[in-house]
Amino acid sequence: MTENFLSEADLIAAAIALGAQAIHGQEQTLARAAAGREVAAPALKALVDAIRSGHDPLGDAFCALRSAERRRGAGEFCGESVLGTRKGDIIVRLWDQRVMPIECKVSNSSTNSVKRLNNDAAVKATSWKTDFGLRQVVPSAVLGGVYKLHNLQDAQDRGLTIFWAHDLKPLTDWIAATKT
Repeated sequence: MTENFLSEADLIAAAIALGAQAIHGQEQTLARAAAGREVAAPALKALVDAIRSGHDPLGDAFCALRSAERRRGAGEFCGESVLGTRKGDIIVRLWDQRVMPIECKVSNSSTNSVKRLNNDAAVKATSWKTDFGLRQVVPSAVLGGVYKLHNLQDAQDRGLTIFWAHDLKPLTDWIAATKT
């Protein structure tokens, strides 16, 4: 469906056709470029059907049109989003321009921790480091619950930075430190 949007103006025209009253962060020139553009009825119906079935065709199209660097400025973040070939729960653009994907995981038993941490978050960390390079991405996880120590060590050895949900100050301090 993203092939229907050849420009950001096409995307904004579709959002307006769907009833958007405002487009956050868009320059007036882009909104003017979208003005008067028609969205064909079959394309509009396909958008509505996709949204009703739980998809995000406008978000997908936006990601196809703009790189992650252009979608998020320094110090900005967004919720679940695709970064490279994997989804991250939260994607942060650090002040020093690196990207910090954050996985949010809760484990109710030490046995379950290998699934949440090592088979999911650490695998994504390895993938992101391969896709973006060791110096451009800081894969992280905010954890809650019960984890086996050796699973935590394995995840860290695979490049995952770990923070704890019960104490987020180290995470916010670390992010703030990237300003200098």
